[in-house]
Amino acid sequence: MTPDSTMLGKILDRPRKARWQGRPINWSGYAFIAPFFVPFFIFTVGAILFGVYVSFTDWRIVGQTQWIGFKNYSDAFADPMVLKAFWNTLRYGLVIVPSVTILGFIFAVFVNQKWPGYVFARFAFYAPNVVSATVIGLVWVWMLDTQYGIVNQYLGITIPWLTSTQWAYLGVSLASIWWDLGLAFVLFLAGLQEIDSEVREAAIVDGANRLQVMLRIILPMMRPTISMVITLQLISTMRIFSQIYVMTNGNPAGASTSVIHYIFTNGIQKFKMGYSSAISLMLFGVILLVTIIQLRFVKENSYQ
Repeated sequence: MTPDSTMLGKILDRPRKARWQGRPINWSGYAFIAPFFVPFFIFTVGAILFGVYVSFTDWRIVGQTQWIGFKNYSDAFADPMVLKAFWNTLRYGLVIVPSVTILGFIFAVFVNQKWPGYVFARFAFYAPNVVSATVIGLVWVWMLDTQYGIVNQYLGITIPWLTSTQWAYLGVSLASIWWDLGLAFVLFLAGLQEIDSEVREAAIVDGANRLQVMLRIILPMMRPTISMVITLQLISTMRIFSQIYVMTNGNPAGASTSVIHYIFTNGIQKFKMGYSSAISLMLFGVILLVTIIQLRFVKENSYQ
């Protein structure tokens, strides 16, 4: 046997490495992410796929499960409470998302400029975000009480914040704004601190006033952060549940219910898992559509 044939035999005997697009795959990297990926796939992706299947059945946890096709979806479209829940969720979004975005940005500017009291303000603005939604709800139930609440007492008014069909969603929105403000504040503050001070100073030297610097320099450079805050807040608001469950439980007459609360009512309390899954997938589609539209009109990677 010649030396060349021996070398060729050794090469052929080596295990062949899997390749992707011409490059060898390093399986050790997949081993490191496996402890996260496997539970994520089982409990997130697997749960979503199972929910899709359940939405086409009449599964009620106990008893025999039957395949009913699109009946749950047709029932959901014919259910007036589903439309009301989506409408209420939209109203929450119209109140909470702009309020959190604008107030979060103002508070971030206050702290970033280091105006008097900014050290305490930095703590006070973020503190509500670390408190559980249950505590937030209970505190605001007391604050918005019609007779003894401090909001009505200090304003000298008598508004039934949580017991009126016209005011209930606003009462829940106030609590949600206070709770969600901390995250938006931190994100905006981080974005402002990334802006080079020399850029602002150069604009001031060129004759720009503070308003022009804000509109022409800071806001365009903050566009990626603004887009992220709006996207996260949209998704969070469309999934609003805890505040409603603690403060009003969807009352009065369903005026404050949300899609997630209605899903909880049908799935957990009435054991209509198939119907709840169908509404959940409808909400998933709406969230996906709204997110795509929002990212389409607020371009993250453009400062123009």
